Amino acid sequence: MATHADAQELPALRSLSAAIGQDPHLTQAAGGNTSLKAGDTLWIKASGTWLKDALTGDIMVPVAMAPLLEAVERRDPAADKPQAFAIDELNPRGLRPSIETTVHALMPQRVVLHVHCVDTIALAVQADCKTEAARRLSGIEWAYVPYFRPGLPLARGIAEQLRPDVDVLVLGNHGLVVAADTVAGAERLLHRVRSLLARPARATAAPDIAALTALGGDSGYSLPTDIEAHAVALDAESCRMAQAGSFYPDHVIFLGRGSAVARPGEDAADVARRLGTAPMAILFPGIGVLMRGDTGAGAHAMQRCLADVTARVDIAATLNYLTAAENDELVNWDAEQYRQKLNATGG
Repeated sequence: MATHADAQELPALRSLSAAIGQDPHLTQAAGGNTSLKAGDTLWIKASGTWLKDALTGDIMVPVAMAPLLEAVERRDPAADKPQAFAIDELNPRGLRPSIETTVHALMPQRVVLHVHCVDTIALAVQADCKTEAARRLSGIEWAYVPYFRPGLPLARGIAEQLRPDVDVLVLGNHGLVVAADTVAGAERLLHRVRSLLARPARATAAPDIAALTALGGDSGYSLPTDIEAHAVALDAESCRMAQAGSFYPDHVIFLGRGSAVARPGEDAADVARRLGTAPMAILFPGIGVLMRGDTGAGAHAMQRCLADVTARVDIAATLNYLTAAENDELVNWDAEQYRQKLNATGG
């Protein structure tokens, strides 16, 4: 049964969710999710919705927690489709709960924040993540969880690492989870962990807008929404990292596998011809980035994320990329196809 405290905490969670959603260094597009446990009900962000809209739209979905946890315990595949556990009478729009619902349900704390913090991801793609995070998070009850596909596989991976009092999870090639028993406590912990993991971004020159306009020609490619997105092409190390593969799930979902990098002398049409397909984004080393004309707001946000993440990765580190099988698993997953469809035209 919900309490008076729950009635106060849900509006507080909405406010915090909106603030998180407004910060591209904490979450991007439909990525990230927040939740509150109120009695037997888990209120969690709906799949495909944007945290930044938490105060202006109905983005929270109620889920029956006990049967969901029972399904997780039984390793029932139904747990990977949390919409089956949504409380229909409190969900008139029929929204799907987040694909990370099982993760939130497993954490014992009442408030859980899962973010795609660029400082965390920049560390979480490094092979030495666990060692480096231990150094930075000394004094915090945290656990490292290696990469698993979001949803039930990730929930199982987390269950294996959970210990009493753990309230911070660093997710390999994915992001950050913080949890507390109040919204205010979760917010404080989020900012503390973020500051401990913070890394300076390598500086770059400005993009060459005139050259990019010429390289786009009449191909339908145009400039990214955020000027910060160009940095991945303007820094040689970032460009090298991006060209080598995919770092985290949302990149694959919204931008495709890896990154397309133009060769010297190529324009956007040349790159598309060489690849046999028109990539969502094209990196022109030392010049900037162009985006395909039909890309939605989610893809633009993730292109900025790529620039923000790679600029913070240690250039000397050995990096972990998603494997070909992990890329395929994400592209062909029904839950992600649903989320991508919702984001085809924006938030």
